[in-house]
Amino acid sequence: MPTDYKIFRNVCPRNCYDTCGIISYVKNGELIKVEGDPKHGYTKGRLCAKGYAYTQYVYSPDRLRYPLRQYPRGSGTWERISWEQAIEIIADKILELNKRYGSNLALAHNKFSGNLGLLHYAVEGMFNSMGEHTKTIGNACLAAGFDAISYDFGDNINPDPEDMADSKLIVIWGANPAWTAIHQLSHINAAREKGAKVVVIDPLYTPTAAKADIFVQIRPSTDSLLALGIVKILMEQDKCDNDFIRDHTWGWEPFSSYVKEKISISLVREVTGITEEVIFELASLYGSTKPCANWVGFGLQRSMNGGQNTRAINALVGVTGNIGRKGGGLYYFNPTPNYFPQSLLNHPSPESRQPREVDINRFADDILSLANPPVKMLWVASRNPLSQDQNLARWQELLESLELVVTVDLFMTRTAEMSDLVLPATSTFENDDVNVGYWHYWLAINQKAIEPLYEAKSDLEIARILTRKLNELSPGFSDFPYELTDEDWISKEFTPKVLEIYGLANWEELKDGPRKCSGNKIPWEDRRFKTKTGKFELYSRDAKENELPAISTYNQPRNDIYPLRLLSPQHRNRLHSQYDFVPWLNDEHFDILKMNQKDARQRGIEEGDTVCIYNEAGLLSKKIKLSPYIPLGVVVASQGGLKPINSLMFDLPADMGMKESGSRGLAINDVYVECKKQVK
Repeated sequence: MPTDYKIFRNVCPRNCYDTCGIISYVKNGELIKVEGDPKHGYTKGRLCAKGYAYTQYVYSPDRLRYPLRQYPRGSGTWERISWEQAIEIIADKILELNKRYGSNLALAHNKFSGNLGLLHYAVEGMFNSMGEHTKTIGNACLAAGFDAISYDFGDNINPDPEDMADSKLIVIWGANPAWTAIHQLSHINAAREKGAKVVVIDPLYTPTAAKADIFVQIRPSTDSLLALGIVKILMEQDKCDNDFIRDHTWGWEPFSSYVKEKISISLVREVTGITEEVIFELASLYGSTKPCANWVGFGLQRSMNGGQNTRAINALVGVTGNIGRKGGGLYYFNPTPNYFPQSLLNHPSPESRQPREVDINRFADDILSLANPPVKMLWVASRNPLSQDQNLARWQELLESLELVVTVDLFMTRTAEMSDLVLPATSTFENDDVNVGYWHYWLAINQKAIEPLYEAKSDLEIARILTRKLNELSPGFSDFPYELTDEDWISKEFTPKVLEIYGLANWEELKDGPRKCSGNKIPWEDRRFKTKTGKFELYSRDAKENELPAISTYNQPRNDIYPLRLLSPQHRNRLHSQYDFVPWLNDEHFDILKMNQKDARQRGIEEGDTVCIYNEAGLLSKKIKLSPYIPLGVVVASQGGLKPINSLMFDLPADMGMKESGSRGLAINDVYVECKKQVK
């Protein structure tokens, strides 16, 4: 690039495996071009389509430019107001509610993963600074899997995904990295070049499945039975790792007895839809090939069987002796964000004024059930619940009960459209931040490359000006340290321990390039598990105490009055409803429902027909695309688009989640629907 460009380091902050390093080129204060950061050791100078589209994202004509007030709510009648007016309206309402109820419990916020930068936890820090309020607990993405791994291993520790290049067998259970973690493909391909085989087990014939050596099309939510069936064959053929079982597992006898007595290969074949030949081939691979990397996708645990699915795969990895081996192990989630103090997220509330908690996965129901006091003000940030949450009818009831709804976003989302106040947010190129991945081991700084467009402000700047205003009107109302700069908050994240593990003298060294966590050992190489027994637990007394099966079991999938199971995977051009406003990334996939030809014929449906999809939660229409690769009894619609598929989802809990996240996960892959041709 010409020398008159200024160059900055940025990071894609989305809820994504890759957390890509970005180089941005700025000329005369304008973001001209983005490309991958070649110094990022995992993403290696490459971006996905969403990353390369950031210039369109930043300069979209649909960007929110100024604070807006709508009256009445949902009318579409918007008025531009100043930041001073917006902050005064919010502060006056907060103080009025405090006076009315004698606390701040009438205030609630709903925030999740739209931006995972550490400084975007300013929302949580701001509310914590006011003491008691109503906050969310739980995890909308990963809760059941977290618990399953915690019960068996004692902690969630992910192997270095770059070590997958040393695997001899890679089994991908329900993940689609060709669309959702593209940088992992280089490590998978490196293993294949050295002779490794890749197996994909998935209900859908994904782009990743198309690249696999073996694709196993399994019926949804039956993974636990397949894993246990493989274990049974290995037991009968004496191909388990008996040394590992004897020395490093707890509960082998009850576990093996359950497998012997309750699991039959005929049952596995009947329920999973997989032939015996393929089941035995999988067992042969597991029994003869080490190291074997096992990747548990997030979708696999979003079912009523989700935790059991994960525990069964854990057991398979354990009894084959693939734990604690480079190139082997279980891949799910990397907890390196927990190395940081996360000072904003963990800004303490006063001891005498603790928040009350509601389940993020039952948010509307839980908020509506509250009294003494009821919630009357809602703050939404880094989230679009009216597109991506579930039980949307209850959300409508919730909105009707609220006196003030504030949404902070870059675009006029469905949630913003139903708000009283909308505040324009900065993009990742318009504020400083720190980003650490939850998959790989790399850390990167996000530099402010351009000034905020129009009147946009970051979550942290909004927290500063609102808490300052509150303290002007009511001295001591908030203890948020609004005098601290972005750089001050970044410095607070780099404790001596963090600097040591990333090999840094100070955080500013990150301006020269990302750093990898040093000294990351192979998880469980020492065979010292963090369970109460100190061993890998095939039988978990903690699970039993929490009224769950002590061993991984198979439970019959949910029956429903509707015949078609709805699956809603991510599309390569979206992350939920993000990027809806980027023309480069728009295509017809978001208005399409995919269906098998046989299911369509039974309903008189043909290619291109518009159909009505419905269940007890709601209904919507989409065009039909027929495919022989969609399993019988399954329909598929991508996340995102103008007609969000989440309008058909309700609060169906997964089997686990309480232990690590405080609430059960969501079983969104156990939703059933019916379809009928729409009459013109």
